[in-house]
Amino acid sequence: MLKIFILTESDFIFNNFKISTLPSGSVTWKTPSNIALVKYWGKEGNQIPKNTSISFTLSACFTQTTLEYRERQPDKLISTSLNRQDYNFDIYFEGEKKADFKPKIQKFFERIEKYVPFIKHYQFVIKSENSFPHSSGIASSASGMSALALCIMSIEKMLNPTITNAYFNKKASFLARLGSGSACRSIEGALIVWGAHPEIEGSSNLYGIKFPYKIHDNFKNYQDTILLVDKGEKQVSSTVGHQLMLNHPFAVQRFQQAQQNSSKISKILQTGNLKEFIALVESEALTLHAMMMTSNPYFILMKPNTLKIIDKIWQFRAETGLNICFTLDAGANVHVLYPEKEKEKINNFIIKELAPFCQENHYICDSIGQGAIQTPNT
Repeated sequence: MLKIFILTESDFIFNNFKISTLPSGSVTWKTPSNIALVKYWGKEGNQIPKNTSISFTLSACFTQTTLEYRERQPDKLISTSLNRQDYNFDIYFEGEKKADFKPKIQKFFERIEKYVPFIKHYQFVIKSENSFPHSSGIASSASGMSALALCIMSIEKMLNPTITNAYFNKKASFLARLGSGSACRSIEGALIVWGAHPEIEGSSNLYGIKFPYKIHDNFKNYQDTILLVDKGEKQVSSTVGHQLMLNHPFAVQRFQQAQQNSSKISKILQTGNLKEFIALVESEALTLHAMMMTSNPYFILMKPNTLKIIDKIWQFRAETGLNICFTLDAGANVHVLYPEKEKEKINNFIIKELAPFCQENHYICDSIGQGAIQTPNT
């Protein structure tokens, strides 16, 4: 078996950086969101997960980001003790300048500068747009931060053409994690593992990896219809939710459960047992929300229509024997998962029975994707 090398933090430091020879230009990446099957909820240190998570990479739900860069003048690069993080950037989201997005990008740059020191030598304009509603529980931070990380890595690749594609992807995932934990799972597809696990070869807390074993045909081109129960801003951010795990009375048990479930789903994905897949994925979704409801302070992100949809799914599955199930992100929207071979019957059910519970009957038909794509600039 080919040995898989696990990279360390020091492997991602760009040691040979010299003042840029790239005066100006732009790069564009289209990067998907993802949906975790085994959930990540709780972190420590510098964006290190408390448990392994495994996710499907999506296809139709993506962020497209263009990073325009221009070399800064030397006299603009002098940092003082009061201004150590002298970054120069503007950000536009769906055509509008977003000053309120800048603090998150500023923090991201502060975290990654050690690994990509050239970022202080450029003036950036970041232009992003989503194919789905922002901040509605479809992991927009995952697709957004991973897209920006990939754009930055494209600049590094131009400065250092010797880096391999494998290293490029791992470092992009590593950088994306420092912006948003789940963003490290949006670089590649179709199944991504993030978080060190003794039974999953090559897994790491520092970056996501492609699921290293053969996936059963049952899970090829799996479908995900996302029911938009609530398209508004989440009441509680994921950052706050993760922080509440620090003193959660059930945190230790949850982290142990997630590690056990990662072992179980690894086997399920290889054997193709759809019934076991359904039971584990739905349990994980409900456990995630149970942790929110039992934290201090406690909160509920599900809406009444979320529960009505779940009940309808359970009834339909019992009546038909079809392999439909749900999962949830940290929000009210419902991801309806099912095999491609059952798509026609389940789509009819979704349209007739579930869409009326969505805000303005809005839902997104998605499927498992293969990861981010660099797109040509026009």
